[in-house]
Amino acid sequence: MGSGARRGLAVVISGPSGAGKTTVARLLAQRFGYEVSVSATTRPPRAGEQEGREYRFMTREAFAQALERGEFLEHSEHFDSLYGTPRGPVERAVGQGRVILLQIDVNGAKQLMEKLPGAYCIFLSAPDMETVEERLRARRTESEAAIRTRLKRAEMELAAGLNYDARVVNDDLERAVSEIHSLIRQQEERQANGC
Repeated sequence: MGSGARRGLAVVISGPSGAGKTTVARLLAQRFGYEVSVSATTRPPRAGEQEGREYRFMTREAFAQALERGEFLEHSEHFDSLYGTPRGPVERAVGQGRVILLQIDVNGAKQLMEKLPGAYCIFLSAPDMETVEERLRARRTESEAAIRTRLKRAEMELAAGLNYDARVVNDDLERAVSEIHSLIRQQEERQANGC
């Protein structure tokens, strides 16, 4: 990268299930042209999901091999399925001067902060646990046991208190999207000024 080349930015949008990470990232990408990182998973596709759009669907064996080769920035296991953020697309986007959004849970964000120190990390939360439960139930994709597990995990994640660069409460979708876009622009300006 030459001295005049603009460096891109990896933006981690992290928080518990039901915070709205996927919806917020999708709207940011649609409105402002940001790229969205596509995670890999070993879970089977749900109805309507497409390879390369929601996830990169992999076998456990292929995932394990990619992990061994160091191809993930972070990874975790939930509900007997593996999830991970592929390193290549993120590094390419940043190297080419683009903003790439990574939707990651709290544990993954912690790993990513260690491996990608230049990432800008935003903690997105729902206004309260009742809203988290409503959003999880509205998905209609999981069993009652899975919802209970996600709710218990969300409570722990909200209390985790990791060192995020910014925190945004998703109590109004339009406001949250606008606030995150402003935070990204401010970070890009700080980065351009060498701060």
